[in-house]
Amino acid sequence: MMKSGTMAAVIMAAAFSNIIAAKAQDMSHGADNFYQSSTVESQRVSFNNQYKMTVVGNLFIPKGLKPGLKSPAIIVGHPMGAVKEQSSDLYAQKLAEQGFVTLAIDLSFWGESEGRPRNAVLPDMYAEDFSAAADYLGTRPFIDRQRIGVLGICGSGSFVIAAAKIDPRLRAIATVSMYDMGDANRHGLNDSLSLEERQKIIAAAAEQRYVEFSGGKTAYTGGTVHELTADTPPIQREFYDFYRTKRGEFTPKGGNAATTTHPTLSSNVKFMNFYPFNDIATIAPRPMLFISGDQAHSREFSEKAYAQAGEPKELYWVKGAGHVDLYDRVDLIPFAKLTDFFRQNLQ
Repeated sequence: MMKSGTMAAVIMAAAFSNIIAAKAQDMSHGADNFYQSSTVESQRVSFNNQYKMTVVGNLFIPKGLKPGLKSPAIIVGHPMGAVKEQSSDLYAQKLAEQGFVTLAIDLSFWGESEGRPRNAVLPDMYAEDFSAAADYLGTRPFIDRQRIGVLGICGSGSFVIAAAKIDPRLRAIATVSMYDMGDANRHGLNDSLSLEERQKIIAAAAEQRYVEFSGGKTAYTGGTVHELTADTPPIQREFYDFYRTKRGEFTPKGGNAATTTHPTLSSNVKFMNFYPFNDIATIAPRPMLFISGDQAHSREFSEKAYAQAGEPKELYWVKGAGHVDLYDRVDLIPFAKLTDFFRQNLQ
């Protein structure tokens, strides 16, 4: 006969398992990360950035594009720690359905793009990849190089801003669920990271450099947890539901499922020197659109960027949406708003 204490433990474990099951793989609001459009053609393409590193992307072209027509194009960047198959392919296809040629890229060190060590952080190189994508698109005979826009999701929102400040070929700039990866690493969400805590992170990264320089194992940090526990905080649960379930989980060919989403510990401190919103006003008069869920834990970054940006600019709130909701929930993502923005500004 099972003892009462053991029975209670079993019941609690079962209840917790049910909680995890209920929270994991939430496919509500039309979640469709792996959407495959029937009205666009896709091509895997590759090109070099300015530093001769290969960048790989998925190019989406509307079917029935008239020969000889020069089309507007949009470059789409994935969330930090993700790859093009997570969120950015979805956005790229949905916008291609509206007549744009779109290019979803893997940032250097991630996905199929070149760069070692894998998962390294180098914000300037990430920004360079968007300019390299403009190089590629602007030399295609079917693209109007005067009508190239860019869209950054999550961390890529800050990278496209960094790119646009020094690349006027990016004519219209939009972000969705943006993270300022510099601010997030220096101060934490809502300034929750103390200077002492920041200094400890920097010191740990510096010590790890000795380990790796001496041939030791690469260490990883951040990213999304691989298991839920009773103590897993809500934000991690939100990311887990996308990155660790069939809803959005994806490991690139040759990649390691154990390290997906996790940047290297020794390089992640590079974000502490990353200030994408400095001089953001100099992007004007090119238009900027910032989209965020009004319930998103990351909404502060879109608010800060909007406050500092020059005109024309717009901050658009998606009612009831959280941060990860706008990765793939097609019933919440304001594709019509994005379409109107790019149509008006890539004429």
